Amino acid sequence: MLNIIKLAVGCPSLEVLRERLNNYRVNGHATVQTRTMPKRAEEVLDGGSLYRVMDGMILCRQPIIGLESCQRMDGSTGTLIVVSDEIIPVQPRPMRPFQGWRYLEPKDAPPDLGNSFGDDGIAELPPQLRRELAELALI
Repeated sequence: MLNIIKLAVGCPSLEVLRERLNNYRVNGHATVQTRTMPKRAEEVLDGGSLYRVMDGMILCRQPIIGLESCQRMDGSTGTLIVVSDEIIPVQPRPMRPFQGWRYLEPKDAPPDLGNSFGDDGIAELPPQLRRELAELALI
């Protein structure tokens, strides 16, 4: 299994991400467009997730359910990362900006909030408060 990490540019919260994904659907599935097809596609499709960076923090992941070639608006070839509608909050982690996407090994991926914190309500905190707590290394 292998994950992908990608910036959600201009997306300040999980709610905005959810709305955005409703606008980018192909055959009923949420998609994220990128330029290049992962060379390690088989590993990504073997249970990988798309981790999203928002305002400098990894905040969530979505299971990847497919990778498809597409034609971009400028006529060039691109790739659609087909993701589950399920947005899973993860332990916030700072991440510097980067271009495109990167592979994210499972050992380097932040844990899901529900799995690492049980029922203490951290997943329900406002994103900005989770971000500040993470920056202070409190979560």
